[in-house]
Amino acid sequence: MSDEVMVRIMLAKLGDGYDQATLKLGKALLDAGFEVIYTNTQEPEAIVVSALHESVDHIGITILPGADISGIKTIVNGLAAENASEVQVSAGGIVDEQDIPKIKDMGIAAFFPQGTTFDELVDWAKKNIRPMDL
Repeated sequence: MSDEVMVRIMLAKLGDGYDQATLKLGKALLDAGFEVIYTNTQEPEAIVVSALHESVDHIGITILPGADISGIKTIVNGLAAENASEVQVSAGGIVDEQDIPKIKDMGIAAFFPQGTTFDELVDWAKKNIRPMDL
């Protein structure tokens, strides 16, 4: 039995659409040793509440076509308002090229464009997400 604290990652989405990629990412993260919480909620405020309730270390947001990207800023600001700025947020998905710099400026740890592989995401998570208990 390991004394290592598991990193808790919550996966959520902004926008309506297909969940398969998010579910496959969750499986890849589980297989890599992370604890994964999946929420089907799409409201930024509800994502913050869920993240706090689940005591996660990181929130990974999938942005689906047509989603309001300002939801990312709402999540980051919501965490700050709850004194939980240590919870990292990353995002990725299908967005207009001109929106990527705007998203990166919203206070997220990283943005992953469409086409990023699960191996790349898992590798980034291993190198960049730390449990808050340490």
